[in-house]
Amino acid sequence: MIRIFLVDDHEVVRRGIADLINAEADLEVVGEASTARQAVARLAATLPDVAVLDVRLPDGSGIDVCRAIRSKNPTVQCLIFTAFDDDEATYAAVLAGASGYVLKDIRGQRLIESIRRVALGETLVTRAVAAHVVTSLGADRAEPAATLTARERQVLELISRGLTNRQIGEQLDLAEKTVKNYVSGLLGKLGMQRRTQAAVYGAELHNREPAAREGVRAFGPGTLAE
Repeated sequence: MIRIFLVDDHEVVRRGIADLINAEADLEVVGEASTARQAVARLAATLPDVAVLDVRLPDGSGIDVCRAIRSKNPTVQCLIFTAFDDDEATYAAVLAGASGYVLKDIRGQRLIESIRRVALGETLVTRAVAAHVVTSLGADRAEPAATLTARERQVLELISRGLTNRQIGEQLDLAEKTVKNYVSGLLGKLGMQRRTQAAVYGAELHNREPAAREGVRAFGPGTLAE
């Protein structure tokens, strides 16, 4: 069962999304909030698998809520759900650690699909935003990936595929704690704070390499939106 928390200041919108989600056998709404303050407190108490966050709230931003909850509880995946198609907000959401950014005019089944994919660890980011993130994060550093060891590059690629530390450990025959240390090390070398940033960076980096241009993709099917 995927546990979901909804944050939106419009009760009618929350009710509609909740009904849509609760109609699915594998999804369950475990909490709701209408303000940023309520959201931070209630998310910390419920620790859902996915938080669906509106960007504009009466007392703040869903992006700020994402940053706050991900800093303390990185296992909570955040999906920004908004009526506003704003490239800068999308970019800010990625930097805050959000796994995706979807518009309220999408079909209900697309939202359900997005929630499931985010819960599995996938990153739903457009190629344009991915390139923007990579360019910005690397603007003050000359090829930051060149400082990574071979093992750190392996871990970075698996992060970009949406694998958890435990799954990475199983694939590379490493203890989960060792993987966590590798992740912390590569984030430090890349000057990043969020795993989502590393996932986007790793995917874009891989897609720039010759093998990627010949058809090999860094992410699993559909992880980065076209």
